[in-house]
Amino acid sequence: MAKRILVVDDEPDIIDVATTRLKYSGYEIVTAFNAEEAIVYLENGVCDLILLDLLLPGMQGDELCKKLKLDEKYKNIPVILFTASAMDIAKVANDARADDYVTKPFEPNELLSKINKFIG
Repeated sequence: MAKRILVVDDEPDIIDVATTRLKYSGYEIVTAFNAEEAIVYLENGVCDLILLDLLLPGMQGDELCKKLKLDEKYKNIPVILFTASAMDIAKVANDARADDYVTKPFEPNELLSKINKFIG
């Protein structure tokens, strides 16, 4: 059975690129365009990893990551933050308790390497 990745981003182009590359690599992909949709999915489904944009409408990605990492039900799901922002993403990812991060535009092989580190 394929590992399932939840991709959360408000940019359809980023979701399309990530989805295409990850499906090609054998992963099952589900998507959400904001934190609220991601939470609804997680309450009703299962995923093996979350690829989470930092800048989302409503609740930001780092806030969602902190919330998930403090919840017994979700704390063991690896979260990779990604952003095009010029902020110190390493510090933000650390503060949010994310497992890793990538910057946009991301190199597909770099993203796959980070994903494989957590779920093979």
